[in-house]
Amino acid sequence: MLILLPPSETKADGGDGAPLDLGALSFPELTAIRRKLVDVLVRLAAKPELSQKWLGLSKSQLSEVDRNAALWTAGTRPAIERYTGVLYDAFDYPSLDAAGRALVAERVGIGSALFGATRAADPIPGYRLSGGNKLPRLGTLGSQWKPKLTKVLSAADDVIIDLRSGAYQQLGPVPGAITVQVLTEAADGSRSVVSHFNKHHKGLAARSLATSSAAPATIDEIAKVVADGGQRVEIASDTQLVVLTD
Repeated sequence: MLILLPPSETKADGGDGAPLDLGALSFPELTAIRRKLVDVLVRLAAKPELSQKWLGLSKSQLSEVDRNAALWTAGTRPAIERYTGVLYDAFDYPSLDAAGRALVAERVGIGSALFGATRAADPIPGYRLSGGNKLPRLGTLGSQWKPKLTKVLSAADDVIIDLRSGAYQQLGPVPGAITVQVLTEAADGSRSVVSHFNKHHKGLAARSLATSSAAPATIDEIAKVVADGGQRVEIASDTQLVVLTD
């Protein structure tokens, strides 16, 4: 089972790991693309105004350019600790014991505009690059990652649970992957798509699956693990679960 989480715009600072070594990352088939993108971001960071334009940054976000400038030299930390925000707060990796962390390292991957995808324990620096960005002379990130990322992810495991957001799914679609939709159910039975708490509920589902003593291999077994974690779940199709909230 591979659980693919989305990345986040917000990232933890610092890191006491060795500087970025692309050879230390999972999915080595992606190394050439990663190197090309890192090199472009480092060169672009030498021109802050151009970085601001290409990366869609506001003036208050110019410190993000410094992160890109230091991609080859900054300290790293495990990817699961690098990304922050609502989904990662709900996943609550810091609270896991050693056994739980070992399961996360085995089962969790994280989508990335810069790295394509990493495993949870892969050491990465802070960076700024979003799935919808374009880069000079390279164009869209989709044009860089397709179809290589799809091929690599599709071969990663027999059961893939894709919790990435739309922009990151488009960088490397995984046919047949199980997805999760979060809906809120009103008292009259009507349902609507959850926006604000969508990431929170996906984080809870991901934690349940990543740390379960079971090894769910079918959508029914996956639904049971999520339900055992305290969420209301329905099977919408062979490849989609629905998590219901009040």
